[in-house]
Amino acid sequence: MQILSNLLAESLRGFLDGVVAAIPRVLSGLVFLALAYALVRVVLGIVRRSVRRIYPAERELVGNLVVTVVAVFLWFGVALTLLKILGMGDVAASLGTAVGFIALGVSYALSEMIEDTVAGVYLLRDPDFNPGYRVEAKGVTGTVAAIELRKTRIDTDDGDRVVLANREIEGKWTYEGSGEAASD
Repeated sequence: MQILSNLLAESLRGFLDGVVAAIPRVLSGLVFLALAYALVRVVLGIVRRSVRRIYPAERELVGNLVVTVVAVFLWFGVALTLLKILGMGDVAASLGTAVGFIALGVSYALSEMIEDTVAGVYLLRDPDFNPGYRVEAKGVTGTVAAIELRKTRIDTDDGDRVVLANREIEGKWTYEGSGEAASD
């Protein structure tokens, strides 16, 4: 019984020593988290305002994508730094490496979707390719009904709506509106 009580007392003492030793790191982590939260909010506010100036209201989707990507990178950096402050630098390094490999795999798996999105950003920024314009793209001639990040919808003269992936359109379309061919 004496051995059990000594073991329990030693375990409790070790636990309390660990808690006391961890308090400065936890407090530093909380202060860092509060400062990081404020800084991330300020940076995202600046990015959001800048994006609103660059993209008109009808292109809000592209702006939201930019803000989301910036937010993900900032918060991931905050999380890794917080782990380092809490004394888990090895975990932070492993997590950063693992996420890098996962991102590489995801980007490969989603390469066509990413290609569509990048092409969509270019099409949305192109002043010669807007809803209401007559275009010919991939053998389809009609009026651009909508441009989204991944797809463009074209209404043909027959009344059909054709949906094309942006990667298939960007760089291979012709403006048909005034008869002059202005290919991108």
